[in-house]
Amino acid sequence: MAKLTPEEEAAAAARTAGLVDERRLGAWMDERGLPGQGEPVSVSFISGGASNEIFRITRGEFVSVLRRPPRVVPKGRNETMLREYRVLEALNGTDVPHPEAYAACDDESVIGSSFYLMSVVDGWSPMNTDGWPAPFDTDLEARYGLGIQLIDGPARLARVDWKARGLEGFGKPEGFHDRQVDRWMAHLNAIAFRELPGLDVASDWLRRHKPTHWEPGIIHGDYQFANAMFDHGAPATLAAMVDWEMSTVGDPLLDLGWVMNGWTDPGEERTSGYVDATGLPSRDEMLEHYATVSGRSVDEIDYYVILARFKLAIVLEAGYARVVAGTADNPGMAAYEHVVLDNMRAAAELAATTKLGQ
Repeated sequence: MAKLTPEEEAAAAARTAGLVDERRLGAWMDERGLPGQGEPVSVSFISGGASNEIFRITRGEFVSVLRRPPRVVPKGRNETMLREYRVLEALNGTDVPHPEAYAACDDESVIGSSFYLMSVVDGWSPMNTDGWPAPFDTDLEARYGLGIQLIDGPARLARVDWKARGLEGFGKPEGFHDRQVDRWMAHLNAIAFRELPGLDVASDWLRRHKPTHWEPGIIHGDYQFANAMFDHGAPATLAAMVDWEMSTVGDPLLDLGWVMNGWTDPGEERTSGYVDATGLPSRDEMLEHYATVSGRSVDEIDYYVILARFKLAIVLEAGYARVVAGTADNPGMAAYEHVVLDNMRAAAELAATTKLGQ
């Protein structure tokens, strides 16, 4: 990841001080027979703030990553943390690139919240680099592979037999699409404090155009370049899908819609996003790769993009609501103010123009 400046290091140290008790963590690791027994535990901050804090844990030759909620633990976040671990553990041994799950803790007395340990991913994320790293900064053919690898992750995930991996009860796939609008509207109504233009258009369209034929599978829930890590150097290789806090069992095509939200074709003006899209695959190339690897039809992609925009707007609105209320642990969530409006507006615009279902 990008090296923090001295000022950023100081701010991170102040914000995360005391979030991991080395002595208690070491005792807990000993109880579970993890490597490094008897060695001192060293903790260093990696990243976090909005919904998680992530630390590097070193104990002798054993190195792992600890993931926990922020100091002010949002309601239900401890339970979500354990859900993240459950899906990572289920993916151990599959061909889905992900951090290997080591152990989880639901005893909040250890470090003040639930947490889990996972493997270190030796790779890079577009969110932690200043532009594309070499060779992807100049080699457009290599950069093209990043897009294909990005979509390869959820395509592989869609093939996983979730029942065989022990994820019965992890989600409620029955009636998944029937619940989507009502569920997210209830989420929004609980924190609503302003109007979201396009909300009625998008929600009405989604209610009337639910897919009738689909196969349940594991959903990452927030998959995009921000939650993907790649191996260093070319050719492009997906090292891991990360940040599984919104994962469930439902319709995996929602992950595809999440990626395609805002995806631009070559030659189109880029109006949003945090990566340079020059050289990346076209929409059709991304959809074709997903369909080939996953074995699923992508004919109704507009539905999934509209649902992704609708859901993302509401999820981020909850974060922005905490900023407005003065209860946010991370002031960076103030940036969601306009991102929410842009996504809901885009959902309504696509709903009004798509030929799907006409």
